[in-house]
This record gives sequence, structure tokens and C-alpha cells, in this order.
Amino acid sequence: LRRLPAALRRLRRLAELDLSHNRLRALGDADSAALAALAGLRKLSLSHNELGVLQAPPAWPASPLPRLAGLEELDLSFNRLRRLPEGLGRLQHLRALDVDHNLLPAFPAPLLELSALEELDCSGNRHLGALPEGIAALRRLKTLWLSGTGLTALPEGLCQLGALESLMLDGNSLRALPAGFGRLQRLKTLNLSSNLLSDFPAAVLALGGLEELYLSRNQLTLLPAGLCQLRQLRALWLDNNRIRYLPDSIVRLHSLEELVLQGNHIAILPEGFGQLARVTLWKIKDNPLIQPPYEVCMKGIPYIAAYQQELAHSQPALKPRLKLVLLGPKGAGKTVLRRRLMGEEAAGAEAPRRGVDVTDWAADARRGLAFIVYELAGEPGYDAIQSFFLSPGALYVLAVDLSAYAPQRFYGAVGYFLHWLGAKVPRAVVCMVGTHADLCAERELEEKCLDIHRQIAEQEKRDAERLRGLVRQVDEALGQDLEVRGSSPHAAFYGVSDKNLRRKKAQCQYLLNNRPQILSPVLPFGCRERAQARRLREKLLSVAEHRDIFPNLHRVLPRSWQVLEELHLQPPARRLWLSWWDSARLGLQAGLTEDRLQSALSYLHESGKLLYFEEHGTLREYVFHNLPRLIDILNVFCERDATALLRRLLGTGGAAADELRAAQLRHYVEGFLLHGLLPAHVIRLLLEPHVQSHQDLQLILELLENMGLCYCVNKARREPPNGTAAAWYKFPCYVRNEVPHAEAWIRGAGLGGPPLAVEQLQVRYSFPFVFPPGLFTRYSAHINRHVVQRSDGRCQVYAYRGKVPVVVSYRPAGAPRPATLSVASHAALPNIWTAWQAITPLLEELNALLQEWPGLHYTVHVLCSKCLKRGSPNPHAFPGELLSQPRPEGLTEIICPKNGSERVNVALVYPPTPTVASPCSK
Repeated sequence: LRRLPAALRRLRRLAELDLSHNRLRALGDADSAALAALAGLRKLSLSHNELGVLQAPPAWPASPLPRLAGLEELDLSFNRLRRLPEGLGRLQHLRALDVDHNLLPAFPAPLLELSALEELDCSGNRHLGALPEGIAALRRLKTLWLSGTGLTALPEGLCQLGALESLMLDGNSLRALPAGFGRLQRLKTLNLSSNLLSDFPAAVLALGGLEELYLSRNQLTLLPAGLCQLRQLRALWLDNNRIRYLPDSIVRLHSLEELVLQGNHIAILPEGFGQLARVTLWKIKDNPLIQPPYEVCMKGIPYIAAYQQELAHSQPALKPRLKLVLLGPKGAGKTVLRRRLMGEEAAGAEAPRRGVDVTDWAADARRGLAFIVYELAGEPGYDAIQSFFLSPGALYVLAVDLSAYAPQRFYGAVGYFLHWLGAKVPRAVVCMVGTHADLCAERELEEKCLDIHRQIAEQEKRDAERLRGLVRQVDEALGQDLEVRGSSPHAAFYGVSDKNLRRKKAQCQYLLNNRPQILSPVLPFGCRERAQARRLREKLLSVAEHRDIFPNLHRVLPRSWQVLEELHLQPPARRLWLSWWDSARLGLQAGLTEDRLQSALSYLHESGKLLYFEEHGTLREYVFHNLPRLIDILNVFCERDATALLRRLLGTGGAAADELRAAQLRHYVEGFLLHGLLPAHVIRLLLEPHVQSHQDLQLILELLENMGLCYCVNKARREPPNGTAAAWYKFPCYVRNEVPHAEAWIRGAGLGGPPLAVEQLQVRYSFPFVFPPGLFTRYSAHINRHVVQRSDGRCQVYAYRGKVPVVVSYRPAGAPRPATLSVASHAALPNIWTAWQAITPLLEELNALLQEWPGLHYTVHVLCSKCLKRGSPNPHAFPGELLSQPRPEGLTEIICPKNGSERVNVALVYPPTPTVASPCSK
């Protein structure tokens, strides 16, 4: 609407009028007369119009509002107003006024005349700058929003608002609160996040009725002991400050339900922390925790309580042990490097190790420092499993073969591994080691080490600049009103809400602040130079003991937990798994009763000592304590050598294996390496001697499915008479055919060529830096429970959700385009909700997998269905953040910028209900 309907004046008993999201630029005489006739009007919304566009003459005449004497609620938000309408102060019954996200240059004086005002929202007026002392006149004010208004100080007059219950001051530049702030005794909610507070505001401790306190993203270092005076506190947010320890009194905040402490410098939690039993929202990551260890804290308050109770039952034990991971491309010399570091003699012609290998290394008996050494193969065939062994709190050694290194090979030898590691483990500590240094001349060695160092710096600079550029784009978008962003599809972040933009900015800032910590320079290593091995060993020990780099090395454990670990891992650990009751008996030997066992097993699982899936229906009854044997099993399923696989199978039958059996097994191996298919009875043969019983096989297959390495293609509803002989399993990482077989699409048209009346729906994930290794194969296994009639290709999966077709496509990176992963479907426009219903569970599965990569940068877009229908090679992409937002009211079509005359139905961009397919939702 550009003007009000004349018939409006006839609605004389009208109580509420919503004119938001129109195009009103001014209220002419006719409009004013129409409003003036509404004598019974109590609530008026003019939000999201254009009333501030016309500056001269004033957009608002003085006549309309004075006649609305009974008006109680008025919304003028999102209008780009530089002044408020004249006569506003005469609305003596006005209780709620919303003027947020305008362009007000100062606090409007007429507001001080609104003596009945109870709610006032001035947020988003970035140039407001200060509040007048006269604000004390608003004595009935209960809720005051001043977020992002450029405040640097608060007047004492604010402290006289005795009725105030909620005060929002986030996103300003406050360094302190007024001395009389404690007089706001009715205050229940106080938001001071994103300010410049370096000291905890002492006046807040006088607010005995405070229920919610937000102090995120300030510069706090200490919390006062008197924090316990806030006995009614339910929510306390202190994330992203510089707090080193918590006062003991915090455990007396018994009403606390939300406690957010992530992004600080906290190492030890106070005794009795488990008393905060009502806390349900708990965030503690990015702290150097040692007591309890992070692996305990991340599980929640009940686990912290169990840890502290156990610590009280048994003596604390310090066990300095660090995870050391050797990674690098194939042939980089990792095996020889590991042997030399551990003081072993390397065999001269030793073949490179395949898969993953784990070894204990007592590096320094005098200091009691030990390493768990993981050596990861550099072959792409092991991508699906190697990411499982990358975790926070480890020291990573990236080996580069200097004898074969050339500047043009930098990304494959170094850059890719840094991207992979940074995506999986933010702030990973990396030590660069140049192997085969004894094969290089002195000058050549120096030049290659300098080139590696230079190219690492350049890659980091490019990545950081890209993220900073994205932050600048988000800031520019936040500088616009949502109305402006939503007015044109050409606008950056078209239609994306402020909330989602702030989340996106926070995610980018997190990635910028948690870059890999690369220790320089490159350390040369030659297998014939014992001095170099000694220097490298000393370097790793000094880095491991550096408290600023590994503050949680000296983590404190209950003695009973340490004994339980030793009992589970003591040699000979010949069995592949233990039942819960077997583990409980070991717990009794360690002094742990059954009710205290689960917390200990949970810690050992999170710290990588064993596997215990406490939330899995079947696997929670078992403890997989023999990790070396499990790793051997995983290595089997990443083997690409047909001869090696056949040798394993034939070896189980001894020398008497007949030719017919050998031919049959050879056929299975060929099918496995081409299509990834194996029957369960052949899998059992392949895993001998690790698997010795039917129960062993069932558990291993359940475990592999849970990890996303395989899925059963014909799982029966009931157990077949001959056990698992009828079951076939598919391992997606082995699929070699480029295009899925067509048989799954016989019943309907494939997505490659739908009928013209059908609309295509496609959500695309893009990965500018690195595509997580093994993600597509694991994802294709995880979605199996959601689909039927599926057919797999090397980079695609065709399937159905009910009767609706879906396709998952992976496109590897190729200059200059990034790698992408897309989920698509199609349906006739009236039934497009069925396509959304089909792909939403698949998007949720993908988002769950991406949560395992906290340092990964990726974007999400919804592709324009009109462009897809035309076969455009570069379809327009709408922001994926729209997937997590509700559809705007009244919006039915969106213009495609690729073709300005073409309109896209809003149902093809927004799902019926918001999903979480947005990278900023992390």
C-alpha cells in the first residue's frame, strides 16, 4: 500500500490496525483523516514502511497522532526515520513504543513526555550516542531496549527507573555502570554483552532479584566472590572473555539453568561444581581445562559431579600423556621418522606402512612424559577412517619429503594437509618436519625449507583475507535495514535476518581466531643423522611441556579411572570387545561401583582410549577396549590391493583351498573393489582371526554402520536361518562406477530430465578451502535409513523417499570452482512440499556430520528452480540462511536476478517449516 483505503474511516470500533510491510512514505490529509476517525484504536503498527524516505517536507504531519488519544501501542520500527512525528508526546495512554532500527541522531525529547510508557525499544539506532538525564521521567518503564545504539556511558537518571525489569544494553561501548545502578531492584534481565567491560560491574551484585545476566564478549578477567548474592539467577552468560578461574561461591547459584563459559582461560572448576544440577544449557569449549579434563566437562554437569565425587573417593593422579599424530603424503618417510624418534632401528628396505598404526612411546621416563603415537597413511584410500584420529589437544607432525619437494607440489605435500587438519581441529599445533634431508645438498635444503615456510604464510594470508572479506560483507549487510536487504534479490545476503548475519559473522570470527598454530621453522630430518633425530625429539618434548601450548597435558584424574584404563588395556588384551558386565567386573577391581562406572568409561571414550557408545541402542552394552585390533579391522576395509585381499581370504582355508572356492572369492573381491559390495560371510572370512564368532561379526558390522563406513543393502526384518549369510553390505568408498545404475529409476523419470511441469529443488553446499576427506562416502552411508531403491555412483546417489526421487551429488574441486555437495529433488509446484519433505532429513544428516568439522568453512545456497529448468550452467543461488528462517508474511514470489522478468515461487526457496541447513547455525 502507498496510501490508506478511504473505507478505513468507517471502522470506528477498530481496536488494532497492522499496516506493516507496506510502502507508505507519508500520510496525506486523507490518510490522516482516516486514522483520526479511528477513535477506538488501541494498537497501531506502521513497521517496515518508508516513512523516513522523505525528509523535506517532513514525512509525518502533526495532525494524525494527537487525535489517537486512546492509543496504547505504536510500532514505527524499520522506517529510516530521522525524527519522530510531532505530537507524539501527547499520547498519554501509550504503553509500548517501538522505534528500533531507524536513523535517529539523538534520543527524541518527546519520548520523555510519555508518562504511561512501560516498553520502549530504541535498538539499532546506531547514532543515538547518549541518554538524557531526564529519562528518569519514564517512571513506569518496565522494558528498555538500547542494543546497538552507540552508547559509551549511562546517566544517573537511568538508575531512578524503579519499575524497570528488563534492560538490553548489548552491542555498545560501555566501560562501566553508574554508581547508583544497584537501585534498580526490580530488574530481572540485564544484557551487557558485546561491550568494553574489563571489570565485573560491582553494582550488579546489589540486584538481588536478577534472573538473567549476559556479559558475553567483554574483557572480563575476574569474577567477584560475591556472585552468589544473585540467588535468583537462572541464566549466566560469560563466554568469550578472559576469565582464568571461577569463584568458589558460584556453586551456590542453585537456581542456575544456563551457564555459558566457552572461550575463556579456565583450567580448574571449583569443588562442588556438580551441585549446579539444574543447569541444562552448558557450554565450556575453548578453555584449557585440566580438572576436570575437557572430555568430562563437555558431557555436562552430571559427569562433572561424578568426576568430582570420584576424586573425593580416590587419590588424584597426574598422568602427562600426549597424543602425537604423524601425517603427510605417501612416501614422506613417516614410518622411519617414528622409529627414529622412538629410538628404534629402522629397517633399510622396510615397506611403507598401510592404514593407521598406533604405538605407545615412553618419551621421557624421568619426567614421566609419554606419547600415544598415531601414524596415518598418506594414501587417499584411507580418507574415510583417518579423520577419526584427528582430535583437539594433540601434537601434529607433518612430514614432507624434501628430496622430492618442488614449489609447484606445495599444496599436495603441505597445503592440503594444513587445510584438512585446520577444518577438523581448530588451533591445531603443527610441527613441520622435512624428511630425507640427508639426500639434499645444503643450499637445496635451505631453499626448500624457506619455500615451504613462505608458501604456508601465503596460504594462511589468502585464507584469512577471504574470511575477513566475508566479515566485511556481513558488516555492510548489517548496516542496512532488513527491509533494504529484502527489497532486491541483487542485494548481498538477500532476505537474511540480522540474527543469522550475526551468527555468520561470529562463525567467521571463530575461524579467524582459531587458525592452525604452525611451529616454525621446518625441521630437517635424515635417517642417517642421529643428531637430527635427537634434536627433533627434544623439540617435541619441549613443545609438549609448554603450558601455553598444551595447558591440559597435566590433567588430573581420579586414581580409580586411571586404574580402570590400565585394566582394560593391560596385555594381553586379546579379546575384541568386553560386555558391560565384563567391564563392570574390572571396575570393581579399580574400586568403581557400577553406578560410577559409566562416567569413567565415557571419559575413556572421549579421550580416545577405548570405544563406548553410551547412547547407541545395541553398542552401549559393549566396550571396545582393543583399539589396535579395531584399527587393523578398519585398515582391512581401506585396502585397495586385490591380491592382498584375496590372500587374506584364501589364507583362512589353508593350503587345501580348492580352485572353485578361489574363483568364487576372486569374484567377490572384484565386485568389492568395483561396487563396494560384500556378503556378510565373506566379510567374516576377511576379518579372521580378528573376528572369531557370529557375535563378533554382528558387533563389528554394527560399529562400521555407526561410523558411516558401510550399510546393509538387504537388512531382513527377521534373522535368517543361517545367521548373517544372506546379508550384503555396501562400502561406498569402494564404488567406482561414475554414474549410478539406472535400475533404481525405472519407476520414474530421473532427476537428469524431469518433465517440464516439474519444479526442481536443489540445496548446494560449497567448500572453498577443503572438502572433508571421506565426507561423501560417510554421508551416503548415513542417509541409507531415510531412502529406498537407491543406486550409488562414485559421486552420486539416486534414491527415493517414499515415492519422491532424491539425488545426492558430489563435485570435486576444480580451478577456480570449489568442491560442492548437493541434495536435490523435484515435484510439481502444488506438491513441492513433498520435495522439501524428502530432502529435509537428508540435510539434517549432512549438518550433523559437518558438526564434526568445527574449523570448516562452507556455505549453503538454494539454487533457483527457473535457472535449473532452463539448464543454466551457473544458476542463481539464494542464501542458504533462508532455510532457517520463516517465510515472510505476504511474500509469494521472488525475482531471479539472472532474468529480471522471471519470478520464482517462494515455496521453491523457503521450506514449509524452517530447517537448520545453515552454516551459521553452528
